Amino acid sequence: MTSIRIVSVISMKKKSEEQNMVVRLCDICGNDPGLSSTRCPYCSSPLKNEGRSFQKSAGIHKTINLERGKPTVAQALGKLENELKFVEQERVSSLTLIHGYGSSGKGGKIREECRKTLEHYKSLGQIRDYIPGEHFFSRHKNVRQLLQRCQELSANKNLNRKNKGITIVLL
Repeated sequence: MTSIRIVSVISMKKKSEEQNMVVRLCDICGNDPGLSSTRCPYCSSPLKNEGRSFQKSAGIHKTINLERGKPTVAQALGKLENELKFVEQERVSSLTLIHGYGSSGKGGKIREECRKTLEHYKSLGQIRDYIPGEHFFSRHKNVRQLLQRCQELSANKNLNRKNKGITIVLL
């Protein structure tokens, strides 16, 4: 039987007032079927009322261009490390990293090493997650769930472009 996750937002402050919101996400298609449905209106899957909680992000997004000035891999990774320290202080919830795709046509070194570094940061708990630009489209199950949590990303100009030269980072 297909289950639904009920996702409640834990007292999120918005313009200095507390709001409680409930969002349901279908486990099959990732869409919000509404609170009273017994079947998902998008994929017709039967829904079950079980779930988990998360806190909705504050909504600050920043873009960092790691390829500006044609840096070496070491310089680009150094900039990434420095920027991650600063964004923590600025209370940024998500980043768009521009690392380029590489001139060879099969993926550049900065892109590869940046994603390896992000995977390492994720394993250490320094970032929550990252999404390669080629997977950053609204029909991707993980992205649909992400857009429910980080609504500022739904206005991101790279959404649905499948851009291999960027990576979205969740802090």
